[in-house]
Amino acid sequence: MSKLNVAPNIAKPDDFYARLLAVHEGRSKEESDAINARLVLILSNHIGDAAVLDEALALAADG
Repeated sequence: MSKLNVAPNIAKPDDFYARLLAVHEGRSKEESDAINARLVLILSNHIGDAAVLDEALALAADG
């Protein structure tokens, strides 16, 4: 069983953040929400480990 990695792990995080914002540019709130929901589901499928996903859900719920 894996553990959720919360340490910085994205090469060039500012560049990734800029790409993430660009995906939402010009979209309505509903379209952006749908993109975010699809992204969460795609990445959750990639992770695939229920325990890691449960950790992530708990962390996100705590803010």
